[in-house]
Amino acid sequence: MRPHLALTTGEPAGIGPEVAVAALANLQATLDADVTLIGNATLLRGRAQQLALPWPAAKLLDMPLAADVTPGRLDTRNAAYVLATLDAAIDGCRGGRFDAIVTAPVHKGIINDAGVPFSGHTEYLAERTGSGPVVMMLAGSTPHGTLRVALATTHLPLAAVPGALTIEGLVRTLHTVHDALRTRFGIATPRIAVTGLNPHAGEGGHLGREEIDVIGPALECVRVEGIAADGPLPADTLFVPDIVQRYDAVLAMFHDQGLPVLKYATFGHGVNVTLGLPFVRTSVDHGTALDLAGTGRADPGSMIAALQMAAELVR
Repeated sequence: MRPHLALTTGEPAGIGPEVAVAALANLQATLDADVTLIGNATLLRGRAQQLALPWPAAKLLDMPLAADVTPGRLDTRNAAYVLATLDAAIDGCRGGRFDAIVTAPVHKGIINDAGVPFSGHTEYLAERTGSGPVVMMLAGSTPHGTLRVALATTHLPLAAVPGALTIEGLVRTLHTVHDALRTRFGIATPRIAVTGLNPHAGEGGHLGREEIDVIGPALECVRVEGIAADGPLPADTLFVPDIVQRYDAVLAMFHDQGLPVLKYATFGHGVNVTLGLPFVRTSVDHGTALDLAGTGRADPGSMIAALQMAAELVR
C-alpha cells in the first residue's frame, strides 16, 4: 500500500509554501507515496505561479487565511491558520486518513506574539496527541555515513537545561530512541553514544557533577536492560568522524550541543524526526527564512529528504 502523507505548508510569509510545492514537483515521478498539501489554495497556487514552479499532482486541503500574505512579512492574524494546518494533519493521522505528517517551518515568535504559548512543533504534536515523552532527532547523510542526533532537552533556555535533566527522564528518552531505531529505522541492535553536559564530560566532577549524579546513573539503568549506550562522552571529541561513525545515533543533552554539528555536516538535506508519536512526523532542518520568501532562491532539498524519509519510515 502506498503511504499517504500530510504536508503542512508552515508560516505563510516564509519559504514553506514554495519549498513544499517545489519538493513535490521534483519528486513527482519518484516518490512512492500519495501527498495531501495542507494550506491556503490561493496562497500556494499564487506562490507557485509567481516563481514559475510546476504545480504537483497532489491533493490539496484548502485552509482559510485570516489576512493577506506578503512574502517575508509576518502577521499575527495568521498564527491561528498555521496551527489549524497542524491540527488538520494531526486529526487526519489519528483518523486513519494520513500515515505521516511532513511539516514546513513555522515561526515560533509570531505564534507566541498572537497570544498562543508555543515552543515548537515537537512539543505541540506531543500535547495534541497526548503522547508520552517525545524526542527530537535530526538525521542526514555525511561522507562518513548517516549521522543521527537526538536531544535530551529541546527548546529550553540554556540556564534551564541542568535542572531539566533527570535520571528518569534520560532513561525514558534512551528507551524512545532505542525503540525508534529498531522499529522505524530497522536497526536490530542500535548503538547509542551519549554526551556529557559539561566540558570534557565534567572532568571527573571538577567541571560539574551532572555526569556523575544524573547521566551516568541513567546509562547504568538502560545498560542493565540490554541497551547499548556509551557515555557520558565529551561532546567536543565525540563528533570526530572516526568515533561517531561507530554509533547509530548520538543523544546530546541540549539543542545547541548536538545540532550545530549535524547542521554543519548535513544542512540542506537533513531531516527532523519526532520520535515517540503514534505516527511518523518528519520536517525540514531549517527555519522560515523570511529573507528568501518569494525570491525563488529557497532550496527545497531538505523538504525533498523529509518527504522521502517519511515514506520510508511508514513502511
